[in-house]
Amino acid sequence: MSPPLKTRERIIQASLELFNAQGERSVSTNHIAAHLGISPGNLYYHFRNKQAIIAELFVQYEAHVDAFLRRPQDRALTVADKTFYLEALLAAMWHYRFLHRDLEHLLDSDAHLAERYRLFAQRCLQGAQGIYQGFVDAGILLMNPAQIEALTLNSWIIMTSWVRFLCTARGGPIELSEEMLRRGIYQVLALEGGYIAPQAQAAVDALYAKLFVPLERVI
Repeated sequence: MSPPLKTRERIIQASLELFNAQGERSVSTNHIAAHLGISPGNLYYHFRNKQAIIAELFVQYEAHVDAFLRRPQDRALTVADKTFYLEALLAAMWHYRFLHRDLEHLLDSDAHLAERYRLFAQRCLQGAQGIYQGFVDAGILLMNPAQIEALTLNSWIIMTSWVRFLCTARGGPIELSEEMLRRGIYQVLALEGGYIAPQAQAAVDALYAKLFVPLERVI
């Protein structure tokens, strides 16, 4: 049996659940304390305000993405790695989906978080560019450096704006589903369509089929 979570860890876990379910703007520190059955004072002992909780959750998200968004140094990449990266991104987006739902508001509310996010974005772009270069080196994608740079940037734009697109396409705030985010990952993969090497086409087509979600089920 796992040991019981400490209060600080319980606050983080409960906040993530509430933010994901209801949206960060709809959840106050009083809501979090009531959900946990603790006093607001007990919560403030661990976190001075809601922004501090959000910052801690972003640190977790940042560490999670940093851990997998890198090119392996000891071997060539394979199409199976493409599946790994896309599914890892989907899992991260889903687990911390509140961050993607209202990112601009969160960054506008906390200058320190905005700066941390800027550095995180730079690392993600560098890591993704290295991964795409790895697929080129492995003969899976056929691209020159300028195309790699453009594909990396376009992929980042889709990843970071997909939830906002869904909200505008559906006419307001939405209840996110994993299926909606999976279609976003599919859109990232679709950007590579013109660059796939012939010998990798069949394996990549199988990945397309695995990730595809009909648009009418999303918007």
